[in-house]
Amino acid sequence: MVKDAEAHAADDKKRREAVEAKNQAEAMIHATEKALSEHGSKIGDAERTAIENAMADLREAVKNDDAEAIKAKTNTLAQASMKLGEAMYQQAQAGAQGGEGAAAGPDAAAGQKDDVVDAEFTEVDDDKKKSA
Repeated sequence: MVKDAEAHAADDKKRREAVEAKNQAEAMIHATEKALSEHGSKIGDAERTAIENAMADLREAVKNDDAEAIKAKTNTLAQASMKLGEAMYQQAQAGAQGGEGAAAGPDAAAGQKDDVVDAEFTEVDDDKKKSA
């Protein structure tokens, strides 16, 4: 059995690489589809088409067991989807800057009135309460 395992070690390694590449590719497709459906309106039609074409190419590559082709198509999709990530990042930065300016600052809290009560308290231990 040991000789048989050694003889098929190379085949097992290739199969493992193919499975790992497929898993990574499917995860990339899923994440890109989700991001595209949620934030696809933030990019232009050319970028959207490029991402969709890269996803279609990767889906075709996943159907085969060629790990190198799958890795190459995964990298292509990653490069194409970077524009979507950049658009999401820019919007997040713009939102954070807009929200900070309105509520931040030393005078911002002075204009707001909250129902906050400043009080002192002491803890009462149940054992001391019973003995008294």
